[in-house]
Amino acid sequence: MGSEELPVGRRVARWRVRRRMTQQMLADRLGKSKSWVDKVERGVRTLDRYSVIQEIAEVLRVDPAVLLGTRLPSAGGTGVDGVDGLRAALARYDVTVGVVSPAELRRHVGHAWLTYQHAHYAQVLRALPGLLDAARSRHATAPEGAAEALVQTYRIASAVLVKLGEADLGWLAADRAVAVAGDDPVLAGAAAVAVGQALRALGRGRLALAVAVAAGRRVAPRSVRDAPAGRQALCGTLLLQAALAAAEHGDTHRADELIDLTAGIATRAGNGDDPHRICFGPVAVELARVVAAIEVGDGGEAVYRHEQVVRREGWRLLPAEYRAAYLVDAARAYLQVGDLFGAGRVLVDADGIAPAEVRCRPAARAVITEIARGRPTVAGVARLATLVGLTTR
Repeated sequence: MGSEELPVGRRVARWRVRRRMTQQMLADRLGKSKSWVDKVERGVRTLDRYSVIQEIAEVLRVDPAVLLGTRLPSAGGTGVDGVDGLRAALARYDVTVGVVSPAELRRHVGHAWLTYQHAHYAQVLRALPGLLDAARSRHATAPEGAAEALVQTYRIASAVLVKLGEADLGWLAADRAVAVAGDDPVLAGAAAVAVGQALRALGRGRLALAVAVAAGRRVAPRSVRDAPAGRQALCGTLLLQAALAAAEHGDTHRADELIDLTAGIATRAGNGDDPHRICFGPVAVELARVVAAIEVGDGGEAVYRHEQVVRREGWRLLPAEYRAAYLVDAARAYLQVGDLFGAGRVLVDADGIAPAEVRCRPAARAVITEIARGRPTVAGVARLATLVGLTTR
């Protein structure tokens, strides 16, 4: 049985052992009896209250999402399966020569990107093992013509894995993309976007900052202003990754400096063709300002900027995945200023745009938990809490 399939009590037991705590030690820190802990770990007593799960998580020094597991039911009542299949595909090193033509491979990769951008993660996971095999097979027989398709496929794999709480595996896929890109600065830059996202998810902000800045310099080695528009956009995306990484480790000045730099790039090169699926443009820069403010704990600034940017015309042109993921972050801003109803409103909006983004991501689950613990209960969030199998009382 995988860790995602374990009952909550079993996960509590595993983390208790990892923290080298006895049942009595855990009970003492929770103010409970040893018998209570034993019943929880054996599944005799059900953990169905957010407040109790949060308390146990604090004692065990883990995120509540870790105790709750990484998979949530979707709107139709089914979970997001397929991570194990993708893990197995990434572990395969043998390449079977296939018959997929370059045009067909490009079509399949493009479809996978669109499916990801619509936040249909279960479909993406089902498609990726076969797509990886096809892309690696074509790359083995014609590396120059197929390198881009393989890099893109690894990027899709990395992105969905990071979404679903598998950041280590996401980093592996991103690293494979960098290896395939080789000396091509544009392909390597696109791959580095995925590396930065995975490293940030792993809490390696300083390393993500260094990787993104170095890749940006390779994409535009001289003046960014003099580079072609496509390279400027890719460089801008990398600098946004660097800015968010800086914000995550508290370097507000560097984050602001980098975002200001990307604002100029976006004015010149944003909203053009998007062959690398990076969604770079002026609105993306403003969304990054909001997220950076959240990361440094400036909820008031984040809320103010958020309420301005979602009125901009370009907001609704962004993919569903992008908008919903951002709104989950925006909910955190409202939580920072103590506005439970504001947090609940944007979280419910995110669920309306892309349900899987809210119901299948551990990061979103943590936000649901925090909002649901508040009083009074926010109606829409109470419904989401029910969908994920927990009560709010």
